[in-house]
Amino acid sequence: MDNANRADSNILNIATREFAAFFASPAAYIFLGAFLAVSLFVFFWVETFFSRNIADARPLFQWMPVLLIFLVAALTMRAWSEERRAGTLELLFTLPVSSLQLVLGKFLGSFALVAVALALTLPLPLTVSLLGPLDWGPVLGAYLASLLLGGAYIAIGLFISARTDNQIVALIGAVAACGLLYLLGSDTVAGLFGTQAAEVLKLIGSGSRFESITRGVIDPRDLYYYLSLMGIFLTLNVYTLERLRWATDRADRRHHRAWGWVLGLFIANFAAGNLWLQPLGGLRLDLTQGRVYTISDATRTYLGQLREPLLIRGYFSAQTHPELAPLVPQLRDLLKEYEVAGQGLIRVEFIDPLESPELEQEAGEKYGIKPVAFQTASKYQASVVNSYFDVLVRYGDQYEKLGFRDLIEVKVRPDGELEVRLRNPEYDLTRTIKKALYAYQAGGDLFAGLRQPVVFKGFVSAPSRLPQPLDTLAEDLRALTDELASRSGGKLKVEIADPDANGGQLAQEILEKYGFQPLAVDLLDPNHFYFYMVLESGDQMVPVPLPEGLNKEALKTALESALKRFSPGILRTIALATPAAEPMSMAMGMGMGQSDYSFLEEKLQENARVIKADLESGQVPPDTDLLLVVGPRNLSAKAVFAIDQYLMQGGALVLATNGYDIQLGQGAIGATQAPSGLEDWLQYQGLEVREALVLDPRNTPFPIPVERRIGGFTVQEVQALAYPFFPDVRGDQLDPGSGITSGLGQLTLNWVAPLAIDEAKNQGRTLTRLIRSSEESWTSASPQIQPDFQRYPQTGFAPGRDQQSEVLAVAVEGRFTSFFKGKPSPLLQAKEGQTARDSTDATEAEDATTTEAGVATKGADNEKALPRDQSLAEEDDLTMDPAGDKGTGEEPGQEQTRISGVVETSPPSARIVLIGSSTFVSDTALDLAAQATGTRYLKPVELMENAVDWMLEDRGLLNLRGRGQYSRMLAPLDREAQMFWEYLNYGLALGGLALVYVLDRRARARRRARQEAILALPGSPEGGTAA
Repeated sequence: MDNANRADSNILNIATREFAAFFASPAAYIFLGAFLAVSLFVFFWVETFFSRNIADARPLFQWMPVLLIFLVAALTMRAWSEERRAGTLELLFTLPVSSLQLVLGKFLGSFALVAVALALTLPLPLTVSLLGPLDWGPVLGAYLASLLLGGAYIAIGLFISARTDNQIVALIGAVAACGLLYLLGSDTVAGLFGTQAAEVLKLIGSGSRFESITRGVIDPRDLYYYLSLMGIFLTLNVYTLERLRWATDRADRRHHRAWGWVLGLFIANFAAGNLWLQPLGGLRLDLTQGRVYTISDATRTYLGQLREPLLIRGYFSAQTHPELAPLVPQLRDLLKEYEVAGQGLIRVEFIDPLESPELEQEAGEKYGIKPVAFQTASKYQASVVNSYFDVLVRYGDQYEKLGFRDLIEVKVRPDGELEVRLRNPEYDLTRTIKKALYAYQAGGDLFAGLRQPVVFKGFVSAPSRLPQPLDTLAEDLRALTDELASRSGGKLKVEIADPDANGGQLAQEILEKYGFQPLAVDLLDPNHFYFYMVLESGDQMVPVPLPEGLNKEALKTALESALKRFSPGILRTIALATPAAEPMSMAMGMGMGQSDYSFLEEKLQENARVIKADLESGQVPPDTDLLLVVGPRNLSAKAVFAIDQYLMQGGALVLATNGYDIQLGQGAIGATQAPSGLEDWLQYQGLEVREALVLDPRNTPFPIPVERRIGGFTVQEVQALAYPFFPDVRGDQLDPGSGITSGLGQLTLNWVAPLAIDEAKNQGRTLTRLIRSSEESWTSASPQIQPDFQRYPQTGFAPGRDQQSEVLAVAVEGRFTSFFKGKPSPLLQAKEGQTARDSTDATEAEDATTTEAGVATKGADNEKALPRDQSLAEEDDLTMDPAGDKGTGEEPGQEQTRISGVVETSPPSARIVLIGSSTFVSDTALDLAAQATGTRYLKPVELMENAVDWMLEDRGLLNLRGRGQYSRMLAPLDREAQMFWEYLNYGLALGGLALVYVLDRRARARRRARQEAILALPGSPEGGTAA
């Protein structure tokens, strides 16, 4: 025990002596100052931190492996070579200190100095955390990786220093050795080889391991790699010192050979440990916020729904783009985690189609997976090759695929170079698995996914009261429901009754419970009837609307679509309504139209089935689970009626609108008023999109073309300038309690209108203010949206007087009253030749008849969801014939059948999400954001996807979405603020060096005082000198 304590004390004393010796001369301060200067230069100038506009510390650690090579080489070059040159090494050998203690002491002294150098860079990530939502997990991982890499470099540098008595040779040798080790795993060298050879090189190289840890993932294989390097070279260092001890004694060769064998065994074991640990890919610690690189509970939930084997196949070519090659191992590790989490139901394969013609043919013909032409470089030449970078997910007879564009995100640096990373691999893989799983379940047994029995309730009048072809359809309904009940295995019960029976008692009950009123064919027909259908299971109720085609097949489809909504694993349907495309003038090299929402539609299709909604027909498609209306313009009464009745049926509505059209062209920006047609309807529901736009000093820059004179030439360039019409929303401006906004972190809404909320009309509803502008924002109703920086250099616009936070998006859930309450359906038309007065009289007569029948409106007492609008009439004639095509079985020349009614109140489950902007999700707006940020900006689309998932109560992907590498953006800063933070870090670096100097002086003073106290002790030799 005493020997162990003595050894530890010796190591600590040597380390302390070495550490103090570094600061005995200005050399240490020169090395530290140079290291900090280069780090700051790289951070702010080479990596252009502020232009990059991402809240991470990657610019600091991007060049750290290279900087550490030179720092460590400079620190270790004199460690042993100076001892050998000065002749003090032999003196050290005479001391009662082993070679191992000497090596460990010098190693720890150098390691402490590297730790001090890294500690002096801490103000940089602290600055980032103050300017944006920094994830500290990758930062901690990066510092750990830097310490480990620095330790490995120190071990190499000490070994090389022990081999020579020339400091310059030691410096060059250390730089060469460490540089070679770094280059072996670099993308430049690995890209010259195939995928397998490149992966082997990356396992050997130090740089690739460094990048792995800086992601925030602590893998024991990476940790051991650096520890093994330290062990190998420290062992070689000890052996080198022992050989120097033997320099004058060649007699005991057996002892020398034994040392050689021990050395070989140590090195072999250190190296073999890397091979032994290689299969342990699942043992790792994810430090990232939200555990980005770990299989989440949401993913495990979807995998738990698997009932059949799932195939995940990766198509990766050996020769591919050098930026994609490093991503292959990351995908492989993640896919292997999926395989483990699948508990035997997931099979993961990795193939190179170019090496297997049969699999390449299958990939192309069966799955539509084609190679992409990439420019690559080999040892001999640069060339263009066809390469694969795809993932296939197959479940049963359903399959989905992910191409390289689906898996990566690219950041364009200011110098034109590209940063390529996996975008959000778990989200991309899980949503693909979910889509294949739900599509398969939707095409399977209707009743397999039902968790509890379902009751079908049909409220159908007697055949004698039903108009054609509803009398025939009633017979088809009974046949279909009996067939479904027999197939359900007891999971479906059928109840069909006539509301008019027993004196209309049931009619009164369904009016009070559901708000069902009698239907009519047209305004003049006094004959009323019922034809309503609902499905109930527990507290959930799903309406079954009358199909557009009044025939058996259409009715069967409607019944099956409604039944599928009771199964959680069914692909949902989104009805998307966007304005018709009207190409506008060219702007900044791109065209902009009113209906450029193709990217939004593409992203929605990743998780749902998207269909187009023609609102002018007066009816939302019957299989719609959510209605998404973006940028409506001048909607007719029929279109408003379609939206109104969909909501009254308990529907989920997402509405993005304001009253302006934006024109971009000829280097100018303008706005014109463009009413949506929903103004009155929204006000009736207690919501208003005000006729103004929000300006916020906290905004996202807008790319604007600017002309400059350079050397007599006029050069046009795009500059990102502050633009208040692009509010930058983050922090508590995004409601943290709502799943729609809690995971966004940051959002830019462009040309957004403020919302007004009528608190009285919204009493009893759950209202959430999702998004707010800052307290310094103001509004303007002027169509002038072109900035004038000459008059207003700060923002380009005159600041408003009434500055306050404005509501930009809301979510409302609860009961709503129909805008058409007490009015005839807009879909009903008077018979030909009927005058307006006759129509009015008929309407009054209809109201009187309805009252006398005891079915007066009592929709306010509704307790459950209501069926979708029963109307089938369109603005044009709806001719029903036996041949189909909306046929009714009527003979040519017969009067057309129009059936419609007004559902006057909604159930409590009805929901609206209202956003005061429609352009923020347009393709043009996303392209503008890409120009400003250098990467595809997806936050607006993520907001819409979150709203869809929240409305459909399918929230498994909410926590996974939005975790992209480039999703954390800096807060908006003007030039003065950027310069302040930059110079502040320069000052903090100098302050850090000054603090080190002060602490070193104090430490020296304490050591001197201790030495003087020892010399002053009684019995101490007089005139002794301090060592």
